[in-house]
Amino acid sequence: MKRNPRKLKWTKAFRKSANKEMIVDSTLSFAARRNTPTRYSRDLVATTLKTMQRVSEIQARREMAFYKRRMAGNTSVRRAADRKLVEENQHMLPEVRARISEVGAPEMDEVDAVSVEAAYPIALPTRQAARKLRQQAQSQDAMDIE
Repeated sequence: MKRNPRKLKWTKAFRKSANKEMIVDSTLSFAARRNTPTRYSRDLVATTLKTMQRVSEIQARREMAFYKRRMAGNTSVRRAADRKLVEENQHMLPEVRARISEVGAPEMDEVDAVSVEAAYPIALPTRQAARKLRQQAQSQDAMDIE
């Protein structure tokens, strides 16, 4: 079954026509095949490999800049969607936060703020941080047993 490649989202033709991929870039010409065979030379292979690595670094940097330019206007749309999601699912938020927003946040002096931060540590989103917190909890449990 024949299909139009510009309508299939996974093809390069679609990505280029929809401005999702760089169309004009000098690094793309390096990836083209050469029709003239060359005689093997160890130095030539070494320099070619270094050049290929450098070209791929440059291309990755340009692609990231292209992506960031393309996604620059997306921030406000994403924020609006996030706000709408929070508004629609307000009932799922913890009651404490809802009560604080209704009553207003009480004023805290520095001592209270430090004790609250110590009581509720902020969980870091990395695996290493989670592992570190588990190790601290285990070491505290071991101290409590003694």
